[in-house]
Amino acid sequence: MFGIVFWQTGSTIKQQQDIFNILGLIYGSALFLGFNNCCILQPVVATERIVLCREKAAGTYSTLAYAIAQVAIELPYMLVQVFIFATIVYTMIGFQMTANKFFCFLLYMVLSYMYYTLFGMMTVALTPNIEIASGLSFLIFIVWNIFSCFMIRREMIPVWWRWVYWANPAAWTVYGLMFSQLGDRTEPILVPGQPNQTVREFLEGYLGLEDHYFNLITYLHVVVIAFFAFIFFISLKYLNFQRR
Repeated sequence: MFGIVFWQTGSTIKQQQDIFNILGLIYGSALFLGFNNCCILQPVVATERIVLCREKAAGTYSTLAYAIAQVAIELPYMLVQVFIFATIVYTMIGFQMTANKFFCFLLYMVLSYMYYTLFGMMTVALTPNIEIASGLSFLIFIVWNIFSCFMIRREMIPVWWRWVYWANPAAWTVYGLMFSQLGDRTEPILVPGQPNQTVREFLEGYLGLEDHYFNLITYLHVVVIAFFAFIFFISLKYLNFQRR
């Protein structure tokens, strides 16, 4: 569906709207699919937590062992899922077929799936039931969507809210995917009401996607994944909502 709707969108960029179309594709790929993964996973983790509490009380199962196993078992699924999605969509939408750009696309999609998955697991561990976990996740995802630089670009966000953009993992993913695919393209594009600009100049001037932040947002992905995993483990270890 993504490939057909955005057929060859990335192959020819001639005007501002072409970049906005690519931004929509990346926004949908990174956020909606990650949110779907999170929602599917939460009921499973909630059910398994009941068994963990029983086994932990009996002294037969370590919380650390369960947390490591829960995270590790998701990795092959995420890698296979992203690889299948990328090999189909990447070619259909017409992004440049270079090893470096395809790897970057895979990398940021995997990182996106990882923090969405771990966030879903963390919310289940932090809350007493799946209903509250789902509600909390939905509330946070609304904030992530609003400040992801798709609905409103960073420069138009009021200064007192701009910190939310920099604290938003979804914005980092959109940043990484957009800049890794378009940051080196120098063909001129038509911008209504302004002189013609290169793709790179438009990314920097209009969307605020600059080269010197690129490595930072990659490191931030790793930090937030580790943070969600740590909170997931601590919550499982010290929070017990089971009642006899």
